Amino acid sequence: MITVTGASGHLGRLVVTGLLDAGVPAGEVVAVVRTPGKASDLAARGVQVRQAEYGDPASLQTALQGTDRLLLVSGSEVGQRVTQHGNVLQAARAAGVALVVYTSAPKVDDTPLPLAPEHAATEQLIAEAGLPAVVLRNNWYLENYDQPITTAAATGEVVGSSGAGRIAAATRADFAAGAVAVLTAAEPEPGVVELGGDQPFTLADLADAVAAETGREVTYRDLSAEEHVQFLLGQGLPQETAEFVVGLDQSIAQGALETGSTALSALIGRPTTSLAEYVRSVLAD
Repeated sequence: MITVTGASGHLGRLVVTGLLDAGVPAGEVVAVVRTPGKASDLAARGVQVRQAEYGDPASLQTALQGTDRLLLVSGSEVGQRVTQHGNVLQAARAAGVALVVYTSAPKVDDTPLPLAPEHAATEQLIAEAGLPAVVLRNNWYLENYDQPITTAAATGEVVGSSGAGRIAAATRADFAAGAVAVLTAAEPEPGVVELGGDQPFTLADLADAVAAETGREVTYRDLSAEEHVQFLLGQGLPQETAEFVVGLDQSIAQGALETGSTALSALIGRPTTSLAEYVRSVLAD
């Protein structure tokens, strides 16, 4: 039995449907969701939909019964994730899960990325639980740049403060395919894998890709951290959110999202989605 947590979310749903497409019988796939009604389409395909919440240990213990391989999709509640993930791992251990696959963040043991500490702490919990595990350190989603792409097409400008920092982003579908490959492997090799796009890019490259697709001039305006915060405040973002976004860009400037790894394309057996392809798809919509 393969169980996917957070299965009604963007990534989890792609993994569940990917497992079905890979030939895993629907009855052997468990989708753990907070609200079962949001996974009615999966249930209609024969997937076992079970209700549980990361903050409810009892529900997790019930939901993970019979699980052989578990994909723990990291929670979305920043500040609560270590406790929540610990609840899932305790339930997995009690259920006798043979393999845990966890969606972590890039280079969490050596990075200025603001999101890294909770992922690093979860990786430590996995090690302490003594469960065989594959840690998939997923890089940025290309989907994170949907709004900057459409804005750049309209205004002729990409604005940020990441300098020449490169981003090894890939699509959610690419990362989901990587998780499916691990979950369905005959003998998954435990360990930590840095996953990302084959061709890292800068925000200047993003501007160039939008220019190539639209036929108009598009430039990248690189700001200082202080200037970037003020720019975002002017766009209506709250102070805390603006500072968080700028913190991410500053981490990118320091190399947080450049791993030099092509492990994702090796896992999925094809190149990852290129920046040009993705920009084209966003603007086509």
